[in-house]
Amino acid sequence: MIYLDHAAATPVSDKVLKAMKPFMTDDFFNPSSAYLPAARVRGMYEDAKNKIANFIGAKGNDLVITSGATEANMLACTAVSKTGKILVLETEHASVLENVKKYKYSTVKADKTGLINLTDLKAKLTDDVELVSVSLANNELGTIQPLAEISQILKEVRLSRLKKGITTQLLLHSDASQGLALIELNVARLGVDLMTLNAAKVCGPKGVGALYVGHGVRLNPVSMGGGQERGLRAGTENIAGVVGFATAIDAVKGHSTAARKKYTTLVKSLKSELEKAKVEPIFLGTPKHQLANFLPVSFPGLDAERLIFMLEEKEVYVSTGAACSASKGEPSHVLRAIGLSSKEIAGSLRISLGVLNNESNVKEAGKIIREVVDKEYARLYD
Repeated sequence: MIYLDHAAATPVSDKVLKAMKPFMTDDFFNPSSAYLPAARVRGMYEDAKNKIANFIGAKGNDLVITSGATEANMLACTAVSKTGKILVLETEHASVLENVKKYKYSTVKADKTGLINLTDLKAKLTDDVELVSVSLANNELGTIQPLAEISQILKEVRLSRLKKGITTQLLLHSDASQGLALIELNVARLGVDLMTLNAAKVCGPKGVGALYVGHGVRLNPVSMGGGQERGLRAGTENIAGVVGFATAIDAVKGHSTAARKKYTTLVKSLKSELEKAKVEPIFLGTPKHQLANFLPVSFPGLDAERLIFMLEEKEVYVSTGAACSASKGEPSHVLRAIGLSSKEIAGSLRISLGVLNNESNVKEAGKIIREVVDKEYARLYD
């Protein structure tokens, strides 16, 4: 198997599994219980939250643990009042785009590489906007957004509002799921008020996420009950999952530079092989503002779904974009937003590298993908 879809899922590491196991067996206690073993487990849970939070320059109390990035994104949207408005980048993940539909919202345009159009953002920052949501890095293109610059724009708008006597909040939320292993994050430097994290993208367990909540940000509960997670997310804590998340974060901490260097080399090798195909590939996004492990590519005139099945027969696994969108059989809204034609969208593959890749299997994958593309081209056009 050659797996080239790390943007969709990553394998849980042995170290993470080992760290999680005790909390499914010997240390199974409910951390809300009063006796000593439960209190000890509570302490380990809080320690794990602190580790995750420290990774982004925050404290454990700043985090709300969720069932994943989707729930964290949903919770972030509750920062908006009944009369408030949300601005969301048009290329955001479905878990953001679907949740903002519950509120008054508008979309902000992206350019042909997937970068936010800051002029359009400024034009749409009306006085009723309370929340702007822009991902750290796009899940289909790998495009890295200029969050610090966006934050500065919002700061200037806040000051302008105050001069007019308008005290409406203006918050910045970012889903940072895709960039955790490759970008050094600090919530203060980025200027975000809310940030979504996802264990499943860094070789941690699925179904575990977190939302960083800045000081003074008020949210509404997504579930009621025992008052866990600051009363915002009731339910017995997923201690094994959070410890696993913290262990996964530890494994990538301080290694982002080395990881970027590794993937830059591998992507260059893969790209070189794909450029030999009979169909001239269109590489999407721009390396200058793109996660180092992403290589989204279009083979215009071919059917990506058919290519995926042909590659699967050779045990090479890629995707057509976000797994949740692909499963619905719908064209990518991201690729439409950046102006691709129907033929270009139909022939688009998302290739994303990760821990399971090395020079040998990436070189082999490139050769197989090129052969499959050439075979399909010959079937249709020769």
